[in-house]
Amino acid sequence: MFVCFSMAGSQPPMSSNPVFPLVPAAIPATCRESGSLLTTEFSNTNLFVSYDDSRRIQRIKKMFDEAQLSVSAYDTAWMAMVPTPTSSMEDSPFFPQCARWILDNQLSDGSWGLPLPRRDPSLIKDALSSTLACILALQRWGLGEQQVTKGIRFLDFNSASLKDQKQHVPIGFDIIFPGMIDYAKDLGLNLPFKSTDVDAMLAKRNVELTSGFGRNAEGRRAYLAYVSEGIQHSQDWDMVMKYQRQNGSLFNSPSTTAVAFSHLQDPDCLRYLYAVLDKFENAAPAIYPLDIRSRLSVIDTLDSLGVARHFTNEIKMLLDKTYQCWLQGDEDIFLDTTTCAMAFRLLRVYGYDVSSEDCFFNSLEGYLKDKTAVLELHKASQIIYREEPILEEISSWTMKFLKQEFCNGSIYVDQPGESISTKVHDALSYPYHVDLERLGHRRSIHHYSDIDSTWTLKTYCCPNIGNKDVLKLAADDFNLCQSIQKKELKQLGRWIIENKLDKLSFARQKLGYCYFSAAATLYAPELSDARFSWAKNGVLTTVVDDFFDVGGSMEELVNLVQLLENWEVDGSTDFCSEQVEILFTAIRGTIREIGDMALARQGRDVTRHINDIWVELVKSMLKEAEWSKNKCVPTMEEYMKNARVSFALGPIVLPALYLVGPKLSEEMVSSAEYKNLYEGMSTCGRLLNDWRGCSRDSEQGTVNAVSLLLLEGGRTLDDAVEEVREAIEKERKQLLRLVLLEKEEKGMPKCCKQLFWNMAKVLHLFYMKDDGFTNEDIVNVAKSIVNEPIHLAP
Repeated sequence: MFVCFSMAGSQPPMSSNPVFPLVPAAIPATCRESGSLLTTEFSNTNLFVSYDDSRRIQRIKKMFDEAQLSVSAYDTAWMAMVPTPTSSMEDSPFFPQCARWILDNQLSDGSWGLPLPRRDPSLIKDALSSTLACILALQRWGLGEQQVTKGIRFLDFNSASLKDQKQHVPIGFDIIFPGMIDYAKDLGLNLPFKSTDVDAMLAKRNVELTSGFGRNAEGRRAYLAYVSEGIQHSQDWDMVMKYQRQNGSLFNSPSTTAVAFSHLQDPDCLRYLYAVLDKFENAAPAIYPLDIRSRLSVIDTLDSLGVARHFTNEIKMLLDKTYQCWLQGDEDIFLDTTTCAMAFRLLRVYGYDVSSEDCFFNSLEGYLKDKTAVLELHKASQIIYREEPILEEISSWTMKFLKQEFCNGSIYVDQPGESISTKVHDALSYPYHVDLERLGHRRSIHHYSDIDSTWTLKTYCCPNIGNKDVLKLAADDFNLCQSIQKKELKQLGRWIIENKLDKLSFARQKLGYCYFSAAATLYAPELSDARFSWAKNGVLTTVVDDFFDVGGSMEELVNLVQLLENWEVDGSTDFCSEQVEILFTAIRGTIREIGDMALARQGRDVTRHINDIWVELVKSMLKEAEWSKNKCVPTMEEYMKNARVSFALGPIVLPALYLVGPKLSEEMVSSAEYKNLYEGMSTCGRLLNDWRGCSRDSEQGTVNAVSLLLLEGGRTLDDAVEEVREAIEKERKQLLRLVLLEKEEKGMPKCCKQLFWNMAKVLHLFYMKDDGFTNEDIVNVAKSIVNEPIHLAP
């Protein structure tokens, strides 16, 4: 059974204390005595949203309509520097409105760039770059002497930041900023930088420009084309124009496109620049267009904060459009690594069939200058459900790269604040198949800030992805769910006492863990019945497993099996001991209670099916007890056929399927899809247990998958363990494919299939480091979900 992590061996001494203190408390009048909390109210998500949060939801929905971009002083300056081609002396700006914008938008400290209230102290290099670009634009046309003087004063005052290793560095800074210093000399500007500092920057720039291409040749060429404004006259413009997009731009970057137009007067570049000004009037953003990336980022933000279920229709409409763009090969997806990786991941997670070969065939050639893009690639590579060598290779090199950058501290360079560091840490520590939703939500809420919505390009830009409405909605939602779950946990504590399960001296008391696994995955208020079913059956299967392992005699084990097979028995004369009576009474009462809840939702009686699930479990446990008593060693095939069932996930997951919403026909629950989902989940769990518990089982003389492989011969212990690990990975991929992709005409609804994947993630988390319940980390994360509310800073 998954919550005991020792399926067929003797158990360690038990503690009578559960993970959380379970003090019986008065149950609210609105709570059904034998069922779930506030059941009559738990039918519609909207019923749990306050008036204020309802208004927040409406405001957030507007974020789906149009991506709003902050203008970029840096890109506007490069557009302002474009000369009029028809002028013989080239002494007038082609876009004078951009020059006027620079004159009108200098900040109070003499800089240009992100507004001062939003500028993070670690973004001074970005401000220096934007300010120098604006100074060059004004100097180029002999404008704004006063503004130029103030700007130079800002450069002087903040010049020490150029050597500050803790400052975040925009993409291409080490090429572009020294290039602008050279340009300033051509314009006769005296900049307030020490000659030694300038020489060091120029030397570093030269290294960047002359270092070998190696295996990253194509990615490096693209990078050098992207930072053309820092290369100018020595640039290979024929090479640069190979990256021109259908909209006329280079990389959707106004600055790169403006520089290219200045040198080549390409009409398509001009068409793009006009389009930018048509949209933004007299200034330019750092990237345009970015509709797809911006809107995908909205979905990703809502997902990560745990409130995506409030925007189901909007998300579906947007992903349907994105999928059509994917099928059409839209360059706004496929020519941007970050957008492509995010689209791939979200489309797969939401059930769209997209191939890694469509988009990542050249990703290994990427020139690693944007760590946010590498992080997105890494996250995308986790959504793997078939043999995809390209994703496996991406996962390998991105993990190695991110670990190295994280360890040496350079991960801070690209992204302001602690955001990128935290995201990298979480991605490496909690891969997709381990990260329980509610744990991820809590981490995201805790680390969320406006800085999260700042994107790293040649300058930092702020699309409308993050705002306080999103954060407040997420915190309110988390705390609401938690308040309900606290009451449910108290009720479950009383249920244990009423059913005398606390009187069974052999049984471990693991309610906290069992409930945590439900609350961390089935967290929505309206899923209360499913949480009760999951947690109660989790407690019961733990106790029954202990009973079969150490608590009961063979006579008692057989008696319990016979009682469950003869469902209607009631007489006390049929119980051979008080222990059997306690167990049978608690199991039967829970089966009937869940049957009643399911009847209300399904419109048919499924009590017999739930009982059959229990019968199958106890019979498999009895077989293991007989093997142990008779010192019988099964074949690997015999062992796995029985062990999938004895791992005891059936009573936890399968009855809960009836309580998450959709109606399930008898045809569905007898289908091959249902069987494959159950077997895939159970196989993962059993093999995880056998892998992590092989040393313990060996000491106790207990058979498991690892020991059976060793008995077959021809393997070392390390070989056998590796074989089991590979089998786990294979089963996990197949299970994820079944959950996300397989869509039979009368197949299982997605929300039901998700429960199998939820349990697989719970198991991978519980077994991530050691043998399950001994892991103190699990105790802490369980408390954070159920006991500790989120408090936002004022």
